[in-house]
Amino acid sequence: MTTPADDSAPTPGSLTPEHRERMAARLDEVLVRLDAAAQRVGRDPSEITVLLATKTRTPAEIAAATELLRERGRRVAVGENRAQEIAKHADPLLADNAVPRHFIGRLQTNKARDVVAFAELIHSVDREGIADALERRAETAGLTREVLVQINTSGEESKGGFAPTVEAIAPIVERLRASTVLRPVGLMTIGANTSDATEVRSSLRMLRELRDQAREQLDAPELEQLSMGMSGDLEIAVEEGATIVRVGSAIFGARPGM
Repeated sequence: MTTPADDSAPTPGSLTPEHRERMAARLDEVLVRLDAAAQRVGRDPSEITVLLATKTRTPAEIAAATELLRERGRRVAVGENRAQEIAKHADPLLADNAVPRHFIGRLQTNKARDVVAFAELIHSVDREGIADALERRAETAGLTREVLVQINTSGEESKGGFAPTVEAIAPIVERLRASTVLRPVGLMTIGANTSDATEVRSSLRMLRELRDQAREQLDAPELEQLSMGMSGDLEIAVEEGATIVRVGSAIFGARPGM
């Protein structure tokens, strides 16, 4: 589904009524899609977290989107995928809004301190070294953070993450469960990069099946969350059990220059 690209970029401290109206219309389109998918498989759509992908977005845009979702009774979180954009969330429009903060990008070890300070849930534990870095920084800061184990369900070399087998993820899951400051709460994947809906569905279904197997075989009932699906494949993700879906331009509109 395409999104309008006629929004002029707002200044950081303002959002025009027209811009907010367009955002509300786009958001409602997303919720119609999400609700229809949930209803097809007998799920309650209000239990699915809409994770706002806020890369390049202003505090005013983020504040408006979170408010609109809350007005509609939806679970909402904000997600940054670049550590250098974390600082904007200290803006008064966002600092005290009590919206959960997630980090959703590939994480460099030298940014672990900033990410631990910012994010309550870190999506992209894709290798042992990141778990080590996050643990050190969380211990130093006296913080406990929830994490997701990233799985490469598509087999694409461009994507990070562990292989989609219980044997492959057992060591990292047990390593995280042994930590006093990191809490593994589920799995994350990015669906297959293709227009073939069958392949996309297979890559997302694989995550759910792996989660279910890991909970049973590793006796890890705390692995509840499934972070998967973005604007283009959110219906498939919801039908396959996503508890967190990532939406950016479908709500905010196209980024300037796109």
